[in-house]
Amino acid sequence: MNGIESCVLASIECAGQFRLGRSVEAALDMLEVFETAASLFERSSPAVQQQWSQLLVAMLACQQSQDWLGLADYMQYELTELVHS
Repeated sequence: MNGIESCVLASIECAGQFRLGRSVEAALDMLEVFETAASLFERSSPAVQQQWSQLLVAMLACQQSQDWLGLADYMQYELTELVHS
């Protein structure tokens, strides 16, 4: 499994944990997903890097407001789509 596929799989699994109410466990896994995604986006175009920055801000805002379903949606749909781009 390559870095992109492992990042996508980890992001979907983490989103599932947030949906199940396992926010503490999911938050720890989320950090690993973010680190992996950040390393993938280092080699991306400036436009993709900007999208990553905006998405990261939105996800962290969800985390701060404890909007676990919003965060799960961002991780499962937005982040995985951006990683595939």
